[in-house]
Amino acid sequence: MLKNVCVFCGSNPGRRADYVEAAHRLGEELAKNGIGLVYGGGNVGIMGEMANSILKNGGRAIGVIPKALEDKELSHRGLSELKVVNTMHERKAMMSELSDAFIALPGGIGTLEEFFEVLTWAQLGFQKKPCGLLNIAGYYDHLIKFIDHMVAEGFLHVDHRDLMVIEKNPANIISKLKNHKPLDTSKWLDEFNMTRNDY
Repeated sequence: MLKNVCVFCGSNPGRRADYVEAAHRLGEELAKNGIGLVYGGGNVGIMGEMANSILKNGGRAIGVIPKALEDKELSHRGLSELKVVNTMHERKAMMSELSDAFIALPGGIGTLEEFFEVLTWAQLGFQKKPCGLLNIAGYYDHLIKFIDHMVAEGFLHVDHRDLMVIEKNPANIISKLKNHKPLDTSKWLDEFNMTRNDY
């Protein structure tokens, strides 16, 4: 059951109206499904648009923001709850703790860093929560192609590539995250350790 979903996304709106529209639709879908939003707590970019959307549609939005950013008046003042932490590490840990799944909308290097951290945790079996990539207007096409290149070159197991739920539609990604079955990573870790010990 998904009580809260953490969404990583841009603090800028991007150059396509599709990105803002997707943020609005994701907020609507979360509210419609009774799923709360956990996000970075900002009032700018598509993160602010998404928070406004879920609140407008009667949903819950929990923001987690470092004090240094709150002091710059970047925090959203109308959230269901705003949690202020000291560091970015605390922010990511709290966002993960509060959430049952993760989605990355279009964003910059911060979005990628946050998404790949939770995906790595899933790969290593540290968490069993599903990780979704919302590929709006082909934004992540090149990234997906590069990840497939990792598989082809032997740096990523295909099962771990498949840990990512990749969708273009907000409603579809929520449905797939609801039905996600966690991967048993123990066999892969055992194989990895056997291979490593051969050297």
